[in-house]
Amino acid sequence: MRQPTVDPADALAELGRIRLDETSLDDMLRRIAELANRSVPGTRDVSVTLVRGQTSQTVVSTGELARDLDEWQYAHHRGPCLDASASGDSISVPDMAAEQRWPAWAARARSAGVGSSLSIGLPIQESVVGALNVYGDVAHAFDPPAIAVAEGFAAYAAVALANAHLYDSAATLAEQMQEAMRGRAVIEQAKGIIMGERRCSPEEAFALLSKISQDTNRKVRDVAAALVAKAVGGARV
Repeated sequence: MRQPTVDPADALAELGRIRLDETSLDDMLRRIAELANRSVPGTRDVSVTLVRGQTSQTVVSTGELARDLDEWQYAHHRGPCLDASASGDSISVPDMAAEQRWPAWAARARSAGVGSSLSIGLPIQESVVGALNVYGDVAHAFDPPAIAVAEGFAAYAAVALANAHLYDSAATLAEQMQEAMRGRAVIEQAKGIIMGERRCSPEEAFALLSKISQDTNRKVRDVAAALVAKAVGGARV
């Protein structure tokens, strides 16, 4: 069984010194996987699974073996990393030769020289989950102390992914709000132009924009933008 080349306490301390606001998510996850691979006894390869809706992917791995065993699960919609992602639990496969829950996947893992595995769920957000996957050379590679170490790395991965997801969600919401505000502004401009030309009410001006939108199969915002552009010497409506 492979022995750690880095003390787990030192590895976790190193992760604790990394600032998430100064490190990209990919780099952070890569460092987590690399340190887990070097610190958890019996580990051959490590990967991180991310599940968004119906889409599953390995966002980082320390080798092709882990990626291949992950992707088999995604293709067949079954396996320990997917179950751990869905449940948030730690799922151990202590002996691939005796595994009955996912026999086809276990046979593939065994043929690749993997004797055991551990998948630790990463509950990130409501619509985004994942797992830290640890693959071992031999059967029963991961005893309780090794599992505890792996779960420590999983906690760092969960925090990094959750922070990234929150940032992405906030950025997306901000962009959507800005887009809505820009659309609202151009519609108000177009209404003002129509009201000035036709001496009509705001409601009547918007009704005209809506009718043009329906007749031309364009969004109201696009119709309004074209009208504003025309008013300042641009394109025709």
